[in-house]
Amino acid sequence: MNEETLQEVAEEKATEPPRNDVPSTDGALQSEEPTAAWLTDPRVFAVNRLPGHTDHNCADDQSGALKQHLDGEWAVKVVPSHLDRLPTESLDEHWQHAHLPPAFASRSFADGDFTRVQVPGCLEMQGLMRPQYVNIQYPWDGHENPQAPSVPTDNLVALYRRAFTADDRVGEALSRGERVSLTFHGAVTAIYVWLNGVFVGYAEDSYTPSEFDVTEALHAGENLLAVACFQYSSASWLEDQDSWRFHGLFRDVELEVRPHAHVRDMLAHADWNVDAQCGELAVELDLDGAWCAANVELRLSTWEEHADGAALLWSATVESAPKIRYATTCEQVLPWSAEQPNLYVLEAVVRNANGRVLETARTRIGFRHVEIRDGVLELNGERIVFHGVNRHEFDARRGRSVTEEDMLWDVRFMKRHNINAVRTSHYPNQTRWMELCDEYGLYVIDEANLETHGSWNLPGDTADGVSIPGDDVRWQPACVDRVESMVRRDRNHACVVAWSLGNESYAGDVIRAMGNRCRELDPTRPVHYEGVTWNREYDDISDFESRMYAKPDEIREYLESDPAKPYISCEFMHAMGNSVGGLGEYVALERYPQYQGGFIWDFIDQALWQRLDDGTERLAYGGDFGDRPSDYEFSGDGIVFADRTVSAKAQEVKAQYAGVRLEPDGRGVRVTNTNAFQGTSSTVFVARMLLDGREAWSKSYEFEVAAGSARSFDIGFPDVHSLPDGGVMHEVVYEVSQQLAHDTAWAEAGYEIAWGQAVVRPHASGRSGSKMNDAFDDDNLQIVTLGRWNAGVRVGRREILLSRTHGGVISLRDGEREYVIRVPKLLTFRPLTDNDRGMSSGFDRVQWFGAGRYARVVTGVGQVYHDELTGDLCGEYWYELADGAQTQVPIRYRIDSQLRMHIELEYTGCAGAPSLPAFGLEWMLPKQYENLEFYGRGPAETYRDRKRAKLGIWNTTAQEDMAPYLVPQETGNHEDVRWAYVFDADCHGLLVEADDSLALSLLPHSSLEIENATHQNELAQPRHMFLRLLAGQMGVGGDDSWGAPVHDRYLLPADEPLKLAVTISML
Repeated sequence: MNEETLQEVAEEKATEPPRNDVPSTDGALQSEEPTAAWLTDPRVFAVNRLPGHTDHNCADDQSGALKQHLDGEWAVKVVPSHLDRLPTESLDEHWQHAHLPPAFASRSFADGDFTRVQVPGCLEMQGLMRPQYVNIQYPWDGHENPQAPSVPTDNLVALYRRAFTADDRVGEALSRGERVSLTFHGAVTAIYVWLNGVFVGYAEDSYTPSEFDVTEALHAGENLLAVACFQYSSASWLEDQDSWRFHGLFRDVELEVRPHAHVRDMLAHADWNVDAQCGELAVELDLDGAWCAANVELRLSTWEEHADGAALLWSATVESAPKIRYATTCEQVLPWSAEQPNLYVLEAVVRNANGRVLETARTRIGFRHVEIRDGVLELNGERIVFHGVNRHEFDARRGRSVTEEDMLWDVRFMKRHNINAVRTSHYPNQTRWMELCDEYGLYVIDEANLETHGSWNLPGDTADGVSIPGDDVRWQPACVDRVESMVRRDRNHACVVAWSLGNESYAGDVIRAMGNRCRELDPTRPVHYEGVTWNREYDDISDFESRMYAKPDEIREYLESDPAKPYISCEFMHAMGNSVGGLGEYVALERYPQYQGGFIWDFIDQALWQRLDDGTERLAYGGDFGDRPSDYEFSGDGIVFADRTVSAKAQEVKAQYAGVRLEPDGRGVRVTNTNAFQGTSSTVFVARMLLDGREAWSKSYEFEVAAGSARSFDIGFPDVHSLPDGGVMHEVVYEVSQQLAHDTAWAEAGYEIAWGQAVVRPHASGRSGSKMNDAFDDDNLQIVTLGRWNAGVRVGRREILLSRTHGGVISLRDGEREYVIRVPKLLTFRPLTDNDRGMSSGFDRVQWFGAGRYARVVTGVGQVYHDELTGDLCGEYWYELADGAQTQVPIRYRIDSQLRMHIELEYTGCAGAPSLPAFGLEWMLPKQYENLEFYGRGPAETYRDRKRAKLGIWNTTAQEDMAPYLVPQETGNHEDVRWAYVFDADCHGLLVEADDSLALSLLPHSSLEIENATHQNELAQPRHMFLRLLAGQMGVGGDDSWGAPVHDRYLLPADEPLKLAVTISML
């Protein structure tokens, strides 16, 4: 510091009035001596903790940032001990006459046998605790039976040690008499903290900051920070979220200098006046050390990614005071929404009498107005609909310790897939995530860290009266503190449009008190809580009618009953495994004004990388680490796989969640903009015509459609017959695509946001541009051979054989290439999906498991003959299904003079039987035929109830189509396929053409192999490829994964006929 600054500091200290140097802890218990009794006392949840405050950033005029991060390498040892059993001897002479800390907290303690780990980090992911996944049940259930608020005696504690040198600014603060705080932004489950042997404090609530004043214990040079982090405390009863149970210091740890004049809390209520169309800003500052500040300048600037581009919009100077309130109208600002996330920077510049800047506090704000009016949730005067997902903070290698890279990937993925809302299930997320939601534009339902599902939702029963917290006043301070800590931290974030009091914790007076406190702290946002559906006596707690996994008909019934509250599905579309079927039925409910959308469960599969004995890795689920109890693969419910690769479910989500609906026809397009604020001026529209799946014409347009309106536009599609191949094509697709006109933070120019198609001619019956004719020339003669056991037809080097005894084709040969390993088998089942297992589909449809696989050819019925009239070789085989009723299925082959093999099979129906999972053929091919080109819905897999996908020509491989669901299951299906080409690296293969359309897949494993595997790594290296040709397959469902059936319209009723008709050619 220069002499002038030193003189000013001396003057500030000299004029400082007498005061208590230890800041208020706002009702938290204060103690200098720790006790293990706190672990089981729900009334003790914070000791010496400072009051919560907004997450604004502070800097001074010299060093800038006032924080010192303590992340990085720490020493840790996990021991089975309680605090009162830890050795308490200290070798540090300084503490001989003071309270003795546990030995590990002493600076002289030897920690050579401690493991070095990374903070932030989860102990389970660093090999120090066993990962455990449970859903509803508490993790100790069955091992011990503690009664709340007691905890298991088998309670691990992680002893953390971190030696560090205070940086220059921290050391300077100590010399200047400024205060320094220590913050743990996330620690599970309960922490005792010592600094240089001095007990600092105790804290629970794993997901909001725990901040302690450490000024008296901190040294200007070397320091030793010690933390005892307990696996269980009474708080564990409040943190029963459906997730892996991670522990440790999993978020940042940091020191922060608090200058003599310090903006402790910076509340900025940035409202949008809908009538006047301007911003209204009300600022409330809590200023510690106001005695040494002369004034505070409030400044509002535009927010730009690069600060040097910001423009000052407004400023005002107010006199210093402990509590500063200032309100103004801002006419130059634009409103914030997820569609148009306009942000501004609010600064509070604190100066002394000489004009020197003592501190600058900054926060980003967005002007918006949230209101429930006439039973409808509105933002800035417009109804909004949540196209949302629930999101756990999760990384397959780091557990709950997500990185900036993870968060950026997540927010960009959401924007690219038309997701506009996220529920922080079921705890407050990192501050950085909230900042990204502000910046990129996502609506957030911010949820308090509370779930007690296992206390009241018992197997087969809802145990009213035993729920935690219920009406038990012992829990009330801790529960209220949790919601208060969340609100105080996050209330400046424009993205937060509602507060949630927690998840699946039933109802009661304690949760009502949480709601009351939430409204006291922030009357500008509505309060959400789903648990009141279990006890309507507490219906007043929630401003929403919020339900979990209500079916579309149930929601419709509510919406048509003159409801008083807006409706949201806080969880719906359980995305476990191959799921998300029927999403469109929920989106269709948006025609009701009080339907405000919902949040898919959930965003990302929770699976952890596990190294196996052979050195390979796999994504493991519950139970794979020897964790018991466990709820196994129930952790895999994401639309994104655990390694952050995209699942086919996201294809459906993106299409269904699109804010613009496009309905083209042969003349033009109808554009319906369902967005609340954003017009279409920032996008372009690309019109295309596809002839038999191939682009024949395209043109770009600019259409301006205001939010909430619809317009029709002429496209000027050319006459089909004026196009090349227009006279010989079989199908025309008119397509219009909406694409970004310019680069954005989340996608590049040209990225497709929405699309619409119209098919205006009958389905194609052939492959456009086929190579068929290349295989034949006039010199190749057809030779038909009728043997005693087989019959064959040969043209040139190619030959097909039909067996009289084996029930079908036994050879398709092109020179040395053989395409038939075994006779194609009838298929009447599919590998069970997670939803199938949850709804007992295997039990209900067990007859179909072997009906096709073990079907037999009826003796004496099958016949092979040469049709003299057409020259075709024909085979007809009658199969009896092994379904109990011996249902007969004819399979007919007809091979023409160009070696096109026509296959037709029919299912005529079976009265009284359960619906079929699937019906068709499974064809075993040599493994080199692993490539697939097809004309159908794509590019990703589709199903009867999940096929909002483009009709086009797509390329994939068998391996790519083998989706890595945690438990192998039905996968790779493609709906509405007109033709498909299965080929090897040399482009030799089979062309499959449908008379109408079919469902088709090419996979490296048979249906039975997939059904028998419990993990992806159990599937052996492919020995064959399996081509599945289906007349149909039931949908995958998605209403939930524990009993909800696939909707009737997506089933294959057993009493209705099915027919598969295809033509197969060698190319």
